[in-house]
Amino acid sequence: MSIAHWPEAERPREKLLALGPRALSDAELLAIFLRVGCVGKSAVDLARELLQEYGGLRQLLEASQAEFCKGLGLGNAKYAQLQAVLEMGRRHLSAAMKAGDLLTSPDLVRNYLSAQLRHQPREVFAVLFLDNQNRLITYEELFFGTIDGASVYPREVVRRALAHNCAAVILSHNHPSGVAEPSQADCRITQRLQAALDLIDVRVIDHMVVGDSEVISFAERGLL
Repeated sequence: MSIAHWPEAERPREKLLALGPRALSDAELLAIFLRVGCVGKSAVDLARELLQEYGGLRQLLEASQAEFCKGLGLGNAKYAQLQAVLEMGRRHLSAAMKAGDLLTSPDLVRNYLSAQLRHQPREVFAVLFLDNQNRLITYEELFFGTIDGASVYPREVVRRALAHNCAAVILSHNHPSGVAEPSQADCRITQRLQAALDLIDVRVIDHMVVGDSEVISFAERGLL
């Protein structure tokens, strides 16, 4: 039976409008994105198969173009549509960060950094440059490395801080291994950057390490 013949309260789109997106399962959300199923399968049936094939919603959303387009009912048009949706989500988070004091919004910062860095296959070191109201000026990815680590140069971070005339920074990098626990090397580079930025009166508010399922804050750990 097609979704059009389901009871209205069970149809994903109508359910979302009535109860909100959080009331839907991963398969129901994906079914709305897919819009239609294929021969003998509703959009929800197809969504369930795709989630099982890819190992979950996150794995599907982070699949490469070639991997994504292998899926039944998927293709370049759907891939482009998905990337547009994901980018809109990232820009929405960025706009929200520019509007308020980030010291009062740690979860917003975590969500933003996770969206930017969690899927990266290599280590990326990034900086959030903030104004004197702790609002986001800009986000920049400055250093890139292998899965084993990245070379971070304090002089370049200082140069970019001066270019943006910022008052504070939040440092961040990902651990492609998926384990967010800070290493001794992470602590050492944080101390070096803090010392360099102190010379130009720029505060290091935090250093956040992005893992697979969590983001660890140096400030909350008492490491700053």
